Amino acid sequence: MKRILTFTLLLVISVTIAFGQTPIDITENTFKVSTLSEEVFYFGFAEGDQLIFNFEEINGKELKEVEIMALTSKSLYLDYKVKKIEKKILIIEETGVYKFRFTNSNILSGRVCKFKIQRIPANEKTRKFNTTVFKRTLYDTSYYSEQERFLVKSDTTTNEVFNQIVRVQPRENTSDNRRIINFSLPSNTVFWSYYIGVDQNGQQSFDAASRKLVSSASPLMTKLNSNSPLTALALDIPSFLSQVYNGEDIEYVLLEAPFLNLYTSGKTYGYLKYGKVVNDFARMLPVKGNVSFCFTNDNPSTSVSVTIKVQAIQVNSIYDTRTVKKMNITSKEDMYLKN
Repeated sequence: MKRILTFTLLLVISVTIAFGQTPIDITENTFKVSTLSEEVFYFGFAEGDQLIFNFEEINGKELKEVEIMALTSKSLYLDYKVKKIEKKILIIEETGVYKFRFTNSNILSGRVCKFKIQRIPANEKTRKFNTTVFKRTLYDTSYYSEQERFLVKSDTTTNEVFNQIVRVQPRENTSDNRRIINFSLPSNTVFWSYYIGVDQNGQQSFDAASRKLVSSASPLMTKLNSNSPLTALALDIPSFLSQVYNGEDIEYVLLEAPFLNLYTSGKTYGYLKYGKVVNDFARMLPVKGNVSFCFTNDNPSTSVSVTIKVQAIQVNSIYDTRTVKKMNITSKEDMYLKN
């Protein structure tokens, strides 16, 4: 009986020794580390594992750093200017994910490397430990408050910017057969329109359009309390304005402020509108600064009267602030083991 017990005990001891000395292959890999870069690999280990690590730079060149570290950034092993590592054994103190980092600082050439990783489990329970590392994205949601500006109300109004009759002398008075009229648009202008008309023919055409507009009883015009064809023109609704071709004409250029000096000095300039007309009108987008009508009368002996009207559409907005709750979502990559 004693002999049988002794044999059984020796068998258990021999099995334990054989088991403890048998490494389990995890990976064997050949890879290249490009210039000024690093390659990283992740594997899982169980508490009590003996990690066996072998490394070689195939061409016998130095690799700046080889490091094995826990995912918590605790370094288990770090070596510099490495050509070869043989059977480096590390004891794993805590089950988790471990990072293998290979860094190449050479600016001229990459490094071709080969490594092999094995483990010797601490006991039979961890023999089948899954060393594969899985990845997932974790999301974190937080809330915060901030002040937000919002529109309380918005009012649309019409504003008569300019309404005047000016006299332009004939060409025989070469020193003053030009006339320049300046104006500026009010703030918050979203559209504007103008009308110019020469003598009675030009003025009568505008008056006729006004009468037709009043009889049309447009709801929008009624809301704005306006009967000006220029308001309708700026709003892009029927204005009843029409072109006149009979009568004295005038040459005009509509300029923005930066081009006025170029115009008066006879240099090349840019313009908003140009024409030689008995009357003219247009819907315009807002511009900053002064705007100028520049008139030239080429009639050799007769001066002309030019009616100039400018109307602007303004949108006046009232804002307030309020506290709003907002959500902030952040994400991070998480590495984990399945065991």
